Amino acid sequence: MAGFIEQFYYGNIEPQSRSTRQHSRVQKQMRILSDREEELTETLTADKRQKFLDYVNAWGEINSESNLDSFIMGFRLGAAFTYDTFVSTEAPFTDYSGT
Repeated sequence: MAGFIEQFYYGNIEPQSRSTRQHSRVQKQMRILSDREEELTETLTADKRQKFLDYVNAWGEINSESNLDSFIMGFRLGAAFTYDTFVSTEAPFTDYSGT
């Protein structure tokens, strides 16, 4: 793809712009999480609701940072594969054929 890096820079490529398939296991679990959060925030006392929401928000922050780390490490792994494939000539054996 010509201009891939430029397109990525300008935000025309969204690697995280994905959704789940309708009726998938993930979608079902997301619905359960959403429903339970709503039920708990409606039934908890004000103090406990705030503690629960602090917990939910903290978990969201940790999950976001973990996803970012996985994205970066995956990108680096892909770059290492590319480098090793197209640039590096390092091999475990020496080529004595002279080619």
